[in-house]
Amino acid sequence: MSTRIVAGVDSSTQSTKVLLVDAEDGSVLATGRAGHRVTGPAGARESDPEQWWDALREALAGTGMAGEVAAVAVAGQQHGLVTLDAAGRPVRPAILWNDVRAAGPATRLVAALGPAQWAKRAGTVPVASLTAAKWAWLREHEPEHAAATAAIRLPHDYLTQRLTGRPATDRGDASGTGWFGTGAGRYDETILGLPELRLDPARLPPVLAPDVPAGVVTPAAAADLELPAGALVGAGTGDNMAAALGLGLRPGEPVLSLGTSGTVYTVSARPPADPTGTVAGFADAAGRYLPLACTLNCTQAVDRLATLLGLGRDDVEPGGEVVVLPFLDGERTPNLPLAAGLVTGLRHGTTPGQVLRAGYEGAAYALLRALAEVLAQAGAPAGEPGPLVLVGGGARGAAWRDTVRRLSGRPVLVPDATELVALGAAVQAAWCLTGTPPDQLTAAWATRRGRLWEPLPLDRPALDRIAATLRRATPLLTQP
Repeated sequence: MSTRIVAGVDSSTQSTKVLLVDAEDGSVLATGRAGHRVTGPAGARESDPEQWWDALREALAGTGMAGEVAAVAVAGQQHGLVTLDAAGRPVRPAILWNDVRAAGPATRLVAALGPAQWAKRAGTVPVASLTAAKWAWLREHEPEHAAATAAIRLPHDYLTQRLTGRPATDRGDASGTGWFGTGAGRYDETILGLPELRLDPARLPPVLAPDVPAGVVTPAAAADLELPAGALVGAGTGDNMAAALGLGLRPGEPVLSLGTSGTVYTVSARPPADPTGTVAGFADAAGRYLPLACTLNCTQAVDRLATLLGLGRDDVEPGGEVVVLPFLDGERTPNLPLAAGLVTGLRHGTTPGQVLRAGYEGAAYALLRALAEVLAQAGAPAGEPGPLVLVGGGARGAAWRDTVRRLSGRPVLVPDATELVALGAAVQAAWCLTGTPPDQLTAAWATRRGRLWEPLPLDRPALDRIAATLRRATPLLTQP
């Protein structure tokens, strides 16, 4: 019997990755990759959606097997605002998740309903990264572009629509917009009708059930991408939802994803609703929920610090009392969108390696501090803590692994699979193609295979230093 091949696409902030996978056993048959450009000064982060399509074409070509794909699904960076005109062309560059210009509109949106109502209705209290805040910013600052917008899409929606010729999204990525009711499973018309938004739901794509295909590859898309016309296209999802799907994540199992951004999340059977705004109450890609906390500054910020110090990524040294809060691009958790990086505790004897180690600690601390809230929102049972599942590029670095183990006191499991977002998209494509539920697919594909690293003694002095510094510095970090 011939191999049925599925394509999983990860359209991230910096690049597009494609995995071609055997739908039977999960073996990766081919890979492809192409880069993206991100532009924008002073807190702006934008990309032309057309380049995502160009990158998809290049990444598929790099596999050398695009013509054999039977089904494809796209996972994309969350929250991005893609505005399309009546002909389906971008009105302006997409505003990305890590664009912090919408901090003011986010504050006004929160005030319009109150944090408790936002948590109840949308599962998430607005911050600058959410799509709703970006749309409010666009209406305020670029009304001519808002008026020209006939349709609003998320990044993965845009690519899915280009593939099928039809609008569609999924509940996972939709739950990161701020105007989708995670618990209710539909767009919230009260939120859409707020004066800051004034958004007709007809401009938004229909939300598909997790196992329902968005359509098939059109002849035009097939000719452009060299995919087979008529190949199935999954609904797609957000990047974190895809990673959870690829891992076959079970309720209460915590994941730390160390990439451009840092995230902690788990799967939950109940819809989260955190009025503090720390935990985003997302849906997952399999009909459940995905409480999640996100930071803006993770591997990229620490890499930048290493470059400034003239060090390699793992050139850390123990000792000293320096604290680094690496909030180079503002921060989402804690919610300090106007913050800059801060270094304190320098002495004559402080070494560059100690400063770099403190940078890792500051980035990891922000994630680990949110972990307890994520697990509480999921209703995770108390007891002996199991391993943290460590994914993303940072999981391959010794300094990241050691820092997480020191500051959590827990073991970490690093899966062998390195492209979990694309792998999760491939799981969704295989689900659509074969009808096999995702938990059975991930078991057959052994996506959880990896190495377990034992815990290190809890570094309480480091935790106390960071906590005290953040408490004292917060009033300063809230100032522009």
